[in-house]
Amino acid sequence: MAKERVLFTCAECGRASAQWAGRCSGCGAWGSFQERPAASAGAALPTALETLATASEPERRVGTGSEGLDRVLGGGLVPGSVILLAGGPGIGKSTLLMQLMAGLARAGERCLLVSGEESRAQVAARARRLGIDGAAVHFAPGRELPGILATALAARPFLLAVDSIQTVRDPESQTMPGGPSQVRACTDALVGLAKAEGISIVLAGHVTKDGDLAGPRTLEHAVDVVLSFDGDPSSGLRVISGGKNRFGAEGETAWFEMGQDGLHEIDPTELLRSADRLPGAATALPLAGRRALAVEVQALVGSMDGPARRHTSGLDLRRFQLVAAVLDRALGLSLSRAELFGSAAGGYQVRDPSCDLAMAAAIASAATGSAPPAECAFVGEVGLTGAIGRAPGFAQRVGAARAAGIRTVFAAPAARAVPDVEVVAVRHVSDAFGWLSRGGRRTDRRSA
Repeated sequence: MAKERVLFTCAECGRASAQWAGRCSGCGAWGSFQERPAASAGAALPTALETLATASEPERRVGTGSEGLDRVLGGGLVPGSVILLAGGPGIGKSTLLMQLMAGLARAGERCLLVSGEESRAQVAARARRLGIDGAAVHFAPGRELPGILATALAARPFLLAVDSIQTVRDPESQTMPGGPSQVRACTDALVGLAKAEGISIVLAGHVTKDGDLAGPRTLEHAVDVVLSFDGDPSSGLRVISGGKNRFGAEGETAWFEMGQDGLHEIDPTELLRSADRLPGAATALPLAGRRALAVEVQALVGSMDGPARRHTSGLDLRRFQLVAAVLDRALGLSLSRAELFGSAAGGYQVRDPSCDLAMAAAIASAATGSAPPAECAFVGEVGLTGAIGRAPGFAQRVGAARAAGIRTVFAAPAARAVPDVEVVAVRHVSDAFGWLSRGGRRTDRRSA
């Protein structure tokens, strides 16, 4: 008779080992290895992809009632998918889950909320505050994983919302709820439920003070979609950003404003741009997924007496410094000893390299006191030589410019002509800044 094979698993981080060890080499915990039988899986018969494609039904999407959220999800909620909603405490994850379930309930879908953080009375009070019919959403308290699985199998909802995954506990594990091994085990069980029964699941997850998801990084690999819920609690502005998405494009965003009666979707155009033409401000057209936005990039050039400080908010500091160095060499603006500050309007996080030219325009404008031309935007990546690179997704960027009332776009050559928008071809940073009043400064292009 064959001997049963066993594995030793760390209760803290989940690391597996063929033999017992006093200390885990993964997380450094002492005495954390537990003996468990190794699962033996039978061989699965391979199937041709063509056969699967012809036999399976078209991918069904269910609208959530929110146009922005549907766009971030890739067109709606896919049955049997697992979504991780990550956000800080107090940002409004529970409110978003409640409104999501209410929208699905209006579409005739059955929804179940399982909460290990709030009581039935607290959830009912939130539903009344948001104006949601209490009969549309079913609630069950739950911290134990077996109870949650049994309730979901009995209720058979279209959507199961778990608030939050850090409070769910697997009794077979001896660690505290919220630990890496607990979160991993509970998530694996819920993913198995979703795939086996076709139940869509949304897992609310907390983030650390550094902005990272609390728990193991493998949690993000186990789910189908990762949504980040960010914003400023004091202003009420909220942003849902799509990260990993197996059913759509990554990087899509949706903007909301938190009010007394819940989240309301808004158009961020007015929040991200100023109507006034002022020195030190230029418009960028960053691309987020398949959608572009017109975002104002601002710069301030300070004194040259003290240390050359550099600080940014919403901009990549390293790219900001690189662009400033290129301008110092190409336009002779003497920025190496100046204090430089940069920011993006509305708290937007600009990470698109194609916004380099807009940063350059803002810095050059602040240094010379000359405002950029009216109703213009800048698109292109700035190289170390000062050359301007072409930006991907140019059609989407120009479409966002047209919607924001912009009539001129400075971009690299070979960009397609667009109705109602003039595209000014620029090959080098010095070609884009003919509007500067340099006041006798050296402005000829220097060779890099």
